[in-house]
Amino acid sequence: MCGIVGAVAQRDVAEILVEGLRRLEYRGYDSAGVAVVDGESNLTRVRRLGKVQELADAVNSQDVLGGTGIAHTRWATHGEPSEANAHPHMSGDIAVVHNGIIENHEELRATLQARGYVFTSQTDTEVIAHLVEWELRTSESLVEALQKTAKQLEGAYGTVAVDRKDPSRIVVARSGSPIVIGFGVGENFLASDQLALLSVTRRFMYLEEGDVAEITRRDVTVFDATGERIEREIVESNAEHDAGDKGKYRHFMQKEIFEQPTALINTMEGRISETAVITNAIGVKAEEILRKVEHVQIIACGTSYNSGMAARYWFESLAGVSCDVEIASEFRYRDFVVRPNSLLVTLSQSGETADTLAALRLAKEKGYMSAMTICNVAGSSLVRESDFAFMTRAGTEIGVASTKAFTTQLAAMLMMVTSIGRLQGRINDEKEAEIVKALHELPAHIEQALTLDKEIEALAPDFADKHHTLFLGRGEFYPIAMEASLKLKEISYIHAEAYAAGELKHGPLALIDADMPVVVVAPSNDLLEKLKSNVEEVRARGGLLYVFADQDAGFEADEGMKIITMPHISEITAPIYYTVPMQLLSYHVALIKGTDVDQPRNLAKAVTVE
Repeated sequence: MCGIVGAVAQRDVAEILVEGLRRLEYRGYDSAGVAVVDGESNLTRVRRLGKVQELADAVNSQDVLGGTGIAHTRWATHGEPSEANAHPHMSGDIAVVHNGIIENHEELRATLQARGYVFTSQTDTEVIAHLVEWELRTSESLVEALQKTAKQLEGAYGTVAVDRKDPSRIVVARSGSPIVIGFGVGENFLASDQLALLSVTRRFMYLEEGDVAEITRRDVTVFDATGERIEREIVESNAEHDAGDKGKYRHFMQKEIFEQPTALINTMEGRISETAVITNAIGVKAEEILRKVEHVQIIACGTSYNSGMAARYWFESLAGVSCDVEIASEFRYRDFVVRPNSLLVTLSQSGETADTLAALRLAKEKGYMSAMTICNVAGSSLVRESDFAFMTRAGTEIGVASTKAFTTQLAAMLMMVTSIGRLQGRINDEKEAEIVKALHELPAHIEQALTLDKEIEALAPDFADKHHTLFLGRGEFYPIAMEASLKLKEISYIHAEAYAAGELKHGPLALIDADMPVVVVAPSNDLLEKLKSNVEEVRARGGLLYVFADQDAGFEADEGMKIITMPHISEITAPIYYTVPMQLLSYHVALIKGTDVDQPRNLAKAVTVE
């Protein structure tokens, strides 16, 4: 599910495979492995629990020689993290790695056991290895065997196979889980992410849904879902492979804002099919636990707290499950009551946030049904100490002011909410398909939001000489206003506050004047008319308004109100979408102020002390 690398070359490829896995470590994993075949059909498989470095040390300590190989980093879904469950899996002369979930693996396992196959792991992936071995017995080639196998698989997957007896090729099938092929000179490669291959090539081909491909040193042959041979475009990549390199961007924060479409794709990869959320991909035993959840307690700090506040609306309105969100540093120092069948959810980019970790440890003593973390760093303390983890796979985030970690946390929680609602009968197939459709469309919508960059940059001078800013939102957009105000505070050092717009007349109106910009998040939803009334309250008192408004919201610009028009998108994912222009606004104001955007004063990326 987490990371695949493959190579066919004249030179030994073990080091290339391991280096590729290093570049995919951001995706989250618990084990890693390689299988390499030499020209005399000798196959060497090495697997290790833990970090890629453990695998690298093992590979370096023995002769892992050969020009054909596959490698994988795994995050446990079927079966606990262990060396036996690590990829590659084998059946006879066949070795296989696999990303995703095989939904019908239990039926296939029973069929294969009836044929005499013995399973040595708890994984769904081993089913693929045995199927390929079985089909190869009556096939003319490995690619034909994989084509036959793919027709029997249900779910989202990217799978790669190699045959010990034919070390000249590897074959790959793609269904819902991205696969990219890299072209070298007299050698070719594949991976689940081009970042894994940027040290060896810049020329890539992206497989389409249903494709099966055969890769040799000199040729790549692709077959579409109907089995017909087809040509796919080869493109030149200018992507930056080094997470510590800003590339074409001025700051890491800017780079990470613009990485959000890709980060969201990575978060969703293998976890949603065309119309459904794949619950098992959320974590080991996720289905069993989420089916019983009656209450969700979210614990977090800073940006992660804001994402939890936004997700609370989804938990209650979509899944019908009560949800509380609390700042970790407050939660850990008060007497709290644990509700029956309550799931504890911690949110953290780093997985090392001291208050959140301490709150988790305290809460586990109090009888929560289960403890889950939504996190971006594999192997972190929160991941190790929680019962199960949902990795966001946002990639390395270097800027102290979190951006892509926030939006990917929201996407992860929306998938989780959908699973709970479906398992408990509150979300039907039609509603689930609507949510999943909105998630599939989200990366493209974020790309569209990023085109507002120049327009938002033109607004920044209006804020640069101000000392205070007020952000307003209603419903699930109130936490988006909270996150926007936090971003402005963090990197521009302008005092900013966020309020639920309905609270204006309960105090904040006293602050309104021409020297305090008021930023309003205004999607077109059921609360729009009430929000317009709040806007009028500000305008009547001489406030200067900046309204980020849905194109159908009906706002009209005038001397005291500037409108930033936003395309209409699904109400479900709109909170994630409206976050992006808020990030851009904070970034451009900070540029004018001349602050240290990536390392703002007094702040650290991971707060590992109380």
